[in-house]
Amino acid sequence: MNVLTIVLAIAGLIVGGGGGVYYVRRQGGRAEEIAKKELAKAKKEAEETIAKAKEEADRRVDEARKEETKRRNELKELEQKLIDRQESLDKKLDELDKRGQGLRKAENEVEALKNEIREIRAKGQEKLEKIAKLSKAEAAEKLMQMTERDVKEDLKGLVVKLQNDAKENAEEKSAMILASTMERMASEVTAERTVAAVKLEDEEMKGRIIGKEGRNIQALQRATGVDILVDETPGMVVLSSFDPVRREIARQAMEMLLKDGRVHPGRIEEVVEKAQKQVQKEVVHAGEDAAREVGLVGVPKEILQLLGELKYRTSYGQNVLRHSIELAHLAGVLAEDLGADTKTAKYAALTHDLGKALSHKVEGKHHHISGEMLRKYGAPEEVALAAEQHHDDMEATTLEALIVRVCDAISGARPGARNISAEGFVERMKDLENTATSFEGVDKAFAISAGREIRVIVQPKAIDDLHAIRLARDIANKIESTLQYPGTIKVNVIRETRAIEYAK
Repeated sequence: MNVLTIVLAIAGLIVGGGGGVYYVRRQGGRAEEIAKKELAKAKKEAEETIAKAKEEADRRVDEARKEETKRRNELKELEQKLIDRQESLDKKLDELDKRGQGLRKAENEVEALKNEIREIRAKGQEKLEKIAKLSKAEAAEKLMQMTERDVKEDLKGLVVKLQNDAKENAEEKSAMILASTMERMASEVTAERTVAAVKLEDEEMKGRIIGKEGRNIQALQRATGVDILVDETPGMVVLSSFDPVRREIARQAMEMLLKDGRVHPGRIEEVVEKAQKQVQKEVVHAGEDAAREVGLVGVPKEILQLLGELKYRTSYGQNVLRHSIELAHLAGVLAEDLGADTKTAKYAALTHDLGKALSHKVEGKHHHISGEMLRKYGAPEEVALAAEQHHDDMEATTLEALIVRVCDAISGARPGARNISAEGFVERMKDLENTATSFEGVDKAFAISAGREIRVIVQPKAIDDLHAIRLARDIANKIESTLQYPGTIKVNVIRETRAIEYAK
């Protein structure tokens, strides 16, 4: 039994092994067939790719050959053009050589003719010297003497004739030129006032302006130095001051207060300070606008600042800035007619009264101050001279200075242009204030009520109460002894002590 089992097992192993071998061989045959098919397919695709690559390479080679042929043709054409141009240049050079030879030949002929002429002149000169018994130098000197004598006589006659003609026609011509200049520059003439009106939207605002026991109106007058008249005139408050700058600051401050509605001493001081800064901006803009209107560029900022301050200055009731602009236009027209330097004449005319912006701060006549300021801030010397010499106390050394002087006389001589009485009033007010500020310890002084009162604000640390009483008497005594005035003048010395601290 065991033997049979073993035999059967061995037989099973043999059969199983043979089946496995058969299966393996069969699977290997199939794989070989698949590999052959894939290889054949790959070879076919490779052959197709190679064929396409050869076709593409052949096409590109053809294109390269065509491009190379085209470039060769272009190079041949360019080479031919260069050859033609070279031949043309060679021909021109040959022609130039021929011309140069002709010119050299002509120069030789000309030089020969010059030598021949020199010989003829020398022979002629020898013959003339023998005939006249004079050398060439002596003959030339005698001829020059005769010519000079004749020319002098002719010039004397011409000068006398021109002088006579000038005397006969100068007055008529100058009158025609001045008349033409004035006709071409006709400006409005307006008199400056010493009051300004502020319109009120509500009558109740008058009470706010006055304040409790008049403290608001007193604070306004003390801060601005302007008389504030609140009367029964409906819808209006009047500001009175001879100084246009103070009047403008007060007007703007009043309008700000009325617009805001808050009126009390602390707010008043704040608004007045703001109005002062605003007026300062307007001063700068006024100077720039004046230079632009006249057509001047490159004017230094410092000069424009002083020029703008003239907007709030008057001379005999005439606005100084408008007068200066008018003068610049007149000077430009007149300088053009007379052939002078137009820019210098206009520049000097516009700045001729620059010193009036500083006459209350700097000692001296205003035209001398104008010249000093122009030199200080870099204006040309000819401009400074013309501005400085526009009054008769200095001799006018240039034509531009004469033009400015004449135009200043024209502007001031127009009917209604100046108000002598108003100018005298303003001068009295300035003298009154200057008298008060000449004392030590005085901070500010304002002439108000048409000069019937001088309000003096002192420094509280420098002046005590007893000293304030004595100061008022001293100022009154000096006014009596040095000034002439109608009626009486009230001297009001104000001493105010403030303690300020900030809560942080």
